[in-house]
Amino acid sequence: MSNSSSITQFLLLPFTDTWELQLLHFWLFLGIYLAALLGNGLIITTIAWDQHLHTPMYFFLLNLAFLDLGSISTIVPKSMTNSLWETRAISYSGCAAQIFLFAFFVAAEYCLPTVMSYDRYVAICKPLHYGTLLGSRACVHMAAAAWATGFLNALLHTANTFSLPLCKGNALGQFFCEIPQILKLSCSNTYLRENALLVLSVFFDLWCFVFIVVSYVQILRAVLRIPSEQGRHKAFSTCLPHLAVVSLFLSTAMFAYLKPPSISSPSLDLAVSVLYSVVPPAVNPLIYSMRNRELKESIRKVMTVRFSKAVMK
Repeated sequence: MSNSSSITQFLLLPFTDTWELQLLHFWLFLGIYLAALLGNGLIITTIAWDQHLHTPMYFFLLNLAFLDLGSISTIVPKSMTNSLWETRAISYSGCAAQIFLFAFFVAAEYCLPTVMSYDRYVAICKPLHYGTLLGSRACVHMAAAAWATGFLNALLHTANTFSLPLCKGNALGQFFCEIPQILKLSCSNTYLRENALLVLSVFFDLWCFVFIVVSYVQILRAVLRIPSEQGRHKAFSTCLPHLAVVSLFLSTAMFAYLKPPSISSPSLDLAVSVLYSVVPPAVNPLIYSMRNRELKESIRKVMTVRFSKAVMK
C-alpha cells in the first residue's frame, strides 16, 4: 500500500509481453503517427497557403487539424518509446501532463464539430446571412471558445484527479494515463467530486451532440429542397465528412466508457481505446479530403509546388 506522495511513477499496461509483438506495435503506431503528421500537416499547410480556402469552414478545419496533431502527439510517442525500450513506466508529472493535454485536446476537438455544424447550418439554411453571422471575428471567437472550453475542462479534471490520495498501487490498466484508471487507485470517497465533474462533462457532451443532430436535421431538410442534383451533391459533400468524423469519435468513445462490465477485458479495452484515441487523428484528414474536391485540388497544387522547388534545388 502506498499513498500519492510516495508515488513517483505509474506503470502503463503493455500491449504484449513478447518482444516481437512489442516491435510490431512500435512500427504500427509509428505508421499511424506518421500518417497523422502527414495528413494534418498537409491540411494545415494547404489552408494556410491557398487564399481561396480562407473561409470559415476551412478555418475550423485548420483548428481541428491542430487539435488532432496535439491529441495523438500526447500519447503515441510515449507508447512507442515504452515498446521499443521494453518499459512500462511513466513519471508522476508526465502522467499528469498527459492527462491534462489529452483531456484538453479531446474536449476542444469535441466542441469544434459543434461549431462546424453551426457553420454548415448557416451556409446551407441561411446563405444570405452567412457573411454576417460568420464573419472573421465571430469565427475567431467561436474557435477560441472551443479551445478555452477544452483548457478549462482539462484543468478541472486534472487538478481534481491528482488531488485524490492514491493507495492502491501505481499500475494502470491502460496504455496511456487516463482519468478513470487513476480513480481506480484512489482510496478516498472524495472521488465523488470527480464523478460529479464527469457527470457535468457528459451533460455538456450530450448538449453538443443534440445541437449537432438538430443542425443536421435542418440541413438535411434544406438540402432535399434544393432542385438541382448538382446542388444537393455539393451540399452533401461538405457535410458528410463532418458527420463521419463525429460518428467515428462518438461511437468509439461512448463504447469505451459506457460498455457493460460483463464484456470488458484488458485486450478489448486496449483495442477500443486505440480506436477512439489514436485512429481518428490519422483518419480525419483522409475523410475530410475524400469528398472535398476543392481541398483535394489545393493539396495537389501545394504538393506540385513543393516538389518543383525540391527538384530545382
